[in-house]
Amino acid sequence: MADVAANYRMLHTMIRVMDLDKSLAFYTGAMGMKVLRKREVPEGKYTLAFVGYDDESSQAVVELTYNWDQAKPYEIGTGFGHLAVGVPDVKGVCDQVAKAGGRITLMSLSSTCVLTGAAPSFWPLTNFVGP
Repeated sequence: MADVAANYRMLHTMIRVMDLDKSLAFYTGAMGMKVLRKREVPEGKYTLAFVGYDDESSQAVVELTYNWDQAKPYEIGTGFGHLAVGVPDVKGVCDQVAKAGGRITLMSLSSTCVLTGAAPSFWPLTNFVGP
């Protein structure tokens, strides 16, 4: 696994935010990041904004997700969304994770595998993303 994992790369961490404008002001102001891209998804009623110090091709970034209909503030822990990890072989990694006790909830063999309940930590989500 260690030899294979040398080709993995952290892409982004997703967190949910209550106020996208205030969050962007914080990350671009106090944290000195730049807005890399922003996308509204009307059919899903959410907006994504990616911020970081450089593009995802060179380092990990933060994905801010603003859910338009979220009325109640997130509690500690409920704002976390997922970790996105770039891997060369999505199916192979997902098979390996499943054998180790992880539960795969969604798999698109071409690009993405969503893992929930990864033993032993049971953290909510990890997305493995292919090239």
